[in-house]
Amino acid sequence: MLLDEDPATLIQHTIGNFNIAPDKQAVARINESLSTLQQARDLRVRESESALKKLSRTLTTLKNNYSETLSTHSSTAHASKIATLDTQKFRIAKSASDLEIESERLSSQLADLQARLQELEMQGVDGGDNARRGLVDDEISLKLKIFSSLGIQPEKSGGVNYNKAVISHGTQGNLNIVSFDGKASRYFNANYLWEAL
Repeated sequence: MLLDEDPATLIQHTIGNFNIAPDKQAVARINESLSTLQQARDLRVRESESALKKLSRTLTTLKNNYSETLSTHSSTAHASKIATLDTQKFRIAKSASDLEIESERLSSQLADLQARLQELEMQGVDGGDNARRGLVDDEISLKLKIFSSLGIQPEKSGGVNYNKAVISHGTQGNLNIVSFDGKASRYFNANYLWEAL
């Protein structure tokens, strides 16, 4: 009878009838896949945690920098500085405008004086040597008066010709000394003096 047989043999035959070897292999493969998947998930979790820590450190640094910037920045001082700079800008613009107007006026005056000087130079060189010498002296005196009225004092340095000029700025209280070497044209020297004014 069936029950007279050895139970181990019965169990062995029963196991053989069920053919569970493929199922065991499938379970082993599933366990291996689960283990690999768990390792991959653990790796991704560690990478995410590392990235999160790095971002947290960056955020802390940025917050500290932001707090420090806010504590050192004063909106009142900034507004005051902007207002001061605006005031300076308008003052400089007005001064530049005034200087431009004055420059145009002085340019016109210089052109008139140069025309007058040229007219006087072209006048009467007739007569003898004495008369001519008297005209030259009068011409030099006139030029010296014109230069003096502009704040220019011509000076002689060792010779007969004037080769140096002292320019005084009455409003600023400054003195400039300009030297001429005789190589430049009269037009250049006149412009040079004018710019030095």
